[in-house]
Amino acid sequence: MKAPVKNSGFSRLAAGLSCIVTLLAAALCLSFSVHAARASSLDRAAMEMFFPKPFTVGERDATLPVWPIFRQSYNGDVLAAYAFESLDFEPIPGFSGTPVNLLIAIKPSGELLDVKVLDQHEPVFVDGLGPEPLMDFVRQYAGKSLRQSIKIVAPGATKTAAESVAAEINGVAKATASVRIINETIVNSALQVARERLGFSRGRDPNRAAHVKPEIFEPLSFEQMLQRGLIRHLHLTNRQVEKSFAGTVVEGVDEKGLADPQGAFADVYLAEVDVPLVGRNLLGEKHWRKLMDQLDGAPAMLVLSSGRWTFMPESFVPGATPNLIGLNQAGAPVAWRDFAWRDTLDLPTPAGLDLANSDVAIMRIAPQAAFDPASPSELVLRVLREKGQIFPEQVTRDFSLAYGLPQNLFDLPPSDDGKGIGSIWRSRARDIGIISAGLAVLAVALARQRALTFSPQKFRAFRLAWLAFTLFFIGWIAQAQLSIVWLFGLVKAIKGEGTFGFFLWDPPTLIVTLFGIAALFVWGRGTFCGWLCPFGALQEFAGEIARLLRLRQFGLPQRYERLSRLPKFLVLAAILVTAFFFSSQAEKVAEVEPFKTSITLLFMRSAPFVLYAVALLIAGMFHYKFFCRYLCPLGAAFAALSFVRRWDWIPRRKECGAPCQLCRVKCRYGAIEKTGEIVYSECFQCMDCVVIIDNPQLCVPIVVQEKHARREQHKQLEAAQ
Repeated sequence: MKAPVKNSGFSRLAAGLSCIVTLLAAALCLSFSVHAARASSLDRAAMEMFFPKPFTVGERDATLPVWPIFRQSYNGDVLAAYAFESLDFEPIPGFSGTPVNLLIAIKPSGELLDVKVLDQHEPVFVDGLGPEPLMDFVRQYAGKSLRQSIKIVAPGATKTAAESVAAEINGVAKATASVRIINETIVNSALQVARERLGFSRGRDPNRAAHVKPEIFEPLSFEQMLQRGLIRHLHLTNRQVEKSFAGTVVEGVDEKGLADPQGAFADVYLAEVDVPLVGRNLLGEKHWRKLMDQLDGAPAMLVLSSGRWTFMPESFVPGATPNLIGLNQAGAPVAWRDFAWRDTLDLPTPAGLDLANSDVAIMRIAPQAAFDPASPSELVLRVLREKGQIFPEQVTRDFSLAYGLPQNLFDLPPSDDGKGIGSIWRSRARDIGIISAGLAVLAVALARQRALTFSPQKFRAFRLAWLAFTLFFIGWIAQAQLSIVWLFGLVKAIKGEGTFGFFLWDPPTLIVTLFGIAALFVWGRGTFCGWLCPFGALQEFAGEIARLLRLRQFGLPQRYERLSRLPKFLVLAAILVTAFFFSSQAEKVAEVEPFKTSITLLFMRSAPFVLYAVALLIAGMFHYKFFCRYLCPLGAAFAALSFVRRWDWIPRRKECGAPCQLCRVKCRYGAIEKTGEIVYSECFQCMDCVVIIDNPQLCVPIVVQEKHARREQHKQLEAAQ
């Protein structure tokens, strides 16, 4: 018999917190909806003010939010540029949490015609330095080409175009971070338009980048890697360099080169060290592992140069972007930076290569560069010559070194004839099939809970087997660990910075998520948290180990237990605020979840992250599922949504809570009140109480009832005699 549901103090508190979190999310969504409504595109009249005669403004593109700008001439109007707002393409939030909106005009040649600030709320340019330094900063982009890498340097430190492979922009003192965000906004949005309207290559599409296979490795020497093309070498003689300057004003100024025409001007070696077959052999296991921890998943190139030419002159600043070397891929520059990694190389090298007198640098490639390690790239070397002293004439020549690695070292994206979301789903068909079948089994089992829990031993075996499936297949193999990070994508979509289509790019996680959300309406949050969360399963196995080791378990008094559940809601609220207002910091805040460390990267990460995840697991061995109960923001989100549950599916008897307290004592999650009421927002659906309530050997009311029945039967027999 089911007892009437009573609202305990904690139930009301939890419900109140859930409402507060939900209302906070709704309020934040509303505030950004209002902001998005205000950030509408410029109309024709406004565009004509920015581009007066001799320019004319064409019709706004129906498929891409750009305006064609024409220049009047005797032969008719000629296309001069495409103009657009950065907010339509790359709305990167600044320190105020609001993106800077820029008007950008790009010529058909790929050069920037002009950049103007339309709207900005950066604190340093509002209350600090004022807007003038920002206006001066963006004016520098006029005339810069997207076919070059554009980098920010210290104020007043720009070099001439001849001196640097990259185009340089003077930064703003005391506003370094803000101008880097603005630079990224300008370059990334302009590249999107260039790919759509100017024929720029799409080879750098981040969704089609290959991934390195970490398991491929065999010991190789430097010479063997050279022979296989894993290391590429460019040898330039003095004669070759002198020949490249023939017919210029600087021909013959290199006396050393003329004296030794066959001598080495430069010996340059290039290798991608984040690929294990290359990096582990070049750097050694210890140094390579250390480098990988520091790179945090970014690709990196090792550049080694000996000879007269150097890419690290005296003016070179460690950690900066070098001026004399650049990396290109698919016809566009790749953003990279010196990683300031100076560990010594200890490896046998070819004759004539003296590492002690060579330039060696690890160049970290920016993740936003969308570098594809399986596609060909090209190292560009710049040689600069000058003639004269007061106003020297400068002439440069560029030399290139092609680089590419064997395809078998990578997990390749689908071929061009299988682009799009459909190809992603086809490529994950095995994982989708296994997870779908598993979820079907779980749904049937949970729907038939009497049959599932009839035998405590068989139920325990089923639950442990399912948790193993969740941890090993759903988590470590299919990589379907749902994370609070998905909430960031949802927030961006709500803010208009992305689309809801990102959900479709990870089919296994999407399927698990949809099942968990559907289960909210039937069983509550416990289906996901208790059955489908890989880290939750890992914590449960840690608890099983503690049980086998007979480790003492520590609990909290009920009054403190209730208060200890509040932090996860506060963590969720903090993450929501960060995601809406400081989205650039959201990934860092999400590290409160150990999911990335323990499930996605399988503990192959730097020490602080691993120690944090291990500490949570150890805490869970002494206090059952510590993280899930007290800190997990994802669990808090499911708990906040648990009000949608339509059925009280856990059976209750009139004796539950008064006088029987067995289920409450046995509940390791503290989800049963003294009254016998189930707190579904804290229930992890372990079903231990369901096992008890229908078992004549375990359920106290049944045992008492049967004893009473036997006693009455015995009395009746005695009376009959």
